[in-house]
Amino acid sequence: METIMTQGVAMPRLGFGTFRMPGADAQPVVESAIALGYRHIDTAAMYDNETAVGAAIAASGVNRNELFVTTKVWHDQLAPDALYRAFDTSLRKLGLDHVDLYMIHWPSRDMDMAATLEALMSLRERGLTRAIGVCNFNLPMIRRAVEEIGAPIASLQVEYHPFLSQAAMLAYLRGKGIPLTAYAPLAQGRAASDPTLAFLGHKHGCSAAQMAVAWLLDQEGVIVIPKAARPESQKANLDALGTQLDDEDRAAIAALPKDQRFVRPPFAPEWDALG
Repeated sequence: METIMTQGVAMPRLGFGTFRMPGADAQPVVESAIALGYRHIDTAAMYDNETAVGAAIAASGVNRNELFVTTKVWHDQLAPDALYRAFDTSLRKLGLDHVDLYMIHWPSRDMDMAATLEALMSLRERGLTRAIGVCNFNLPMIRRAVEEIGAPIASLQVEYHPFLSQAAMLAYLRGKGIPLTAYAPLAQGRAASDPTLAFLGHKHGCSAAQMAVAWLLDQEGVIVIPKAARPESQKANLDALGTQLDDEDRAAIAALPKDQRFVRPPFAPEWDALG
């Protein structure tokens, strides 16, 4: 599995997302993913499956140092004391002595960003997480985190798929050597039925969904975390690693609409802010 080095850790470029897999039902799904070869597992306190993910890791028989485990703190727990408690709870549920990446899941409008990031850095300094990161920050937020606060951000995780441009964010992150982790890479299932992706998939002997994953993996500094409950879908996403795009493919996908954002909770930041 190809990895990207960031802030001293090697992140596998294709990970396994576990959003909307709550409770014990997630355990056999994650066990299947690990058995197929996934080594990057992405969870969060809000997903309500950290206990199941931890059980799957324990049952897998895979050495802990071969796995890259990410979890996240919810946006109502960003004050330092609350964040430390949330982290302890996550670590206990996972049954681990450390995680590889601990992330702010969503920013909150009233958070003290410097204090929150300093709490994350403290966890890193104590060896409880190997790296820290943020999700769903807009450009002004990530710029402040990196340039003003000086946080060692190992990755920014945002919605990214063939129907949504992240060009401005990618340009900034590449300039700072920070990888972008793409969540909802299949546009919540919409990629699977897109005619353009299906046409290109037919050309390469793969599915439309595999083309979407391959398109993301084709880009410099992009990590992809598709979720899939069925083993055949998990394997299909892994197989996308072997699909090589050509310039004709890139041009066809570039021509798709790039303004379709599907994750828009009421607490989201102003996505297009450039200040």
